[in-house]
Amino acid sequence: MSTVERPVLFECAGETLVGIVAAPERPMRTGVLVLVGGPQYRVGSHRQFVMLSRALASRNIACMRFDFRGMGDATGEPVGFDAVGADIAAALKTFRAEVPGLERVVIWGLCDGASAACLFARGDASVAGLMLLNPWVRTEATRARTYLKHYYPRRLLDRDFWMRLMQGEIGVARALKQFVGGLSRGRSETDDSDSLPERMIGALHGFDGAVLVGLSGHDYVAREFEESVRGNVRFDALRASGRMTIRQFSDADHTFSAKASCEAMERACVEWIEALDGDQGMARSSRA
Repeated sequence: MSTVERPVLFECAGETLVGIVAAPERPMRTGVLVLVGGPQYRVGSHRQFVMLSRALASRNIACMRFDFRGMGDATGEPVGFDAVGADIAAALKTFRAEVPGLERVVIWGLCDGASAACLFARGDASVAGLMLLNPWVRTEATRARTYLKHYYPRRLLDRDFWMRLMQGEIGVARALKQFVGGLSRGRSETDDSDSLPERMIGALHGFDGAVLVGLSGHDYVAREFEESVRGNVRFDALRASGRMTIRQFSDADHTFSAKASCEAMERACVEWIEALDGDQGMARSSRA
């Protein structure tokens, strides 16, 4: 079945944004809006977002990826991931106009694109689900706790570290200061309701749709997310509700750069969307 890729231009706050729509001949009712993460544009690292959109479209899932203001070919000045709500709303409106058969949209985001999706979603009733890959939740506390648990133990078992230490290439006093500082920061912010992790958990708790969280095995951002939600009552309640699925990609790095891990992620996304689309269709039929 054929797929048509076409560029679109649309307005946001007086600026012009650029998107690419991948539209299958007979798209299913649920489409996917891709939010980029980090200082990059709609193609993504190693063409990640291009491959993702084409993989989705090959399974009859319409997809749109686009540039935020000030990024890629979009005009304007860059804005932070927590200030792109207007960009996402404009892209959703354009996506629905370009693919008229869409009944609902899932937002897919990587890193701080996932964070942006999370903070935005509960404000738009047409968003049926979120696919959050290695969500960005960094604070000084989450970074410190993650390094204490995952970085320093590995360094202590690293032969090269000890060789450099004995040869004077690593300052003992500086390394000790960093470690002690990490202990102090790791104990802070645990109950800060204004911290990014708490804001995101609050947003997810207030979102009525389904959520898929994908976490890479070789990624400190993923480990920070795990540390930030560990023992959180609201997050545990969300998992217990059945609306959230967590998938581990043990061999993947942050951007799923290896072919096998990239394909595994794409399959997981397709399967989750197909199940969501089927569930939504049955729910609609039962109400008719």
